[in-house]
Amino acid sequence: MPERTGVYPGTFDPVTNGHLDVIQRAARLLDRLVIGVAMNAGKGPIFPLEERVELVQAETDAIARATGAEIKVVPFSGLLVAFAREHGAGMIVRGLRAVSDFDYEVQMAGMNRRLDAGVETVFLMASETNQFISSRFVREIAQLGGDISSFVPQLTLERTLQRVSRTA
Repeated sequence: MPERTGVYPGTFDPVTNGHLDVIQRAARLLDRLVIGVAMNAGKGPIFPLEERVELVQAETDAIARATGAEIKVVPFSGLLVAFAREHGAGMIVRGLRAVSDFDYEVQMAGMNRRLDAGVETVFLMASETNQFISSRFVREIAQLGGDISSFVPQLTLERTLQRVSRTA
């Protein structure tokens, strides 16, 4: 049986419990999950690309062990379908939090399908406890001195608090 490989793209600035929820569920469906950490300098990330890759890898190691899926974390830029092809992926995994995400994601899935009909987009709903979490909100709350401990895993919490204290 051929290996089932998928890609899960995102900026992961910072990686949240919502991201990890989707990663864990995707890892149960796939043999190999390639997490593409987007360069996306236009979003003004608080973490440099290399540190985002490092954090996502550290936070997903336990998921790989628990599910038996291979999880690889790599930086990427350019077309998502080209990234998927480069890694032998037949699936793009996208997380949905709310109806507002759906409209944008359906448009992106349609465009990706037109660019490469051999790559399917699969949507995974975030669990109800994580549906409201977004990296942007986590960054803003941290920068304003709020408690983000229930939104991110421990290592990411520590690094985020260090990062925002340097910029304050």
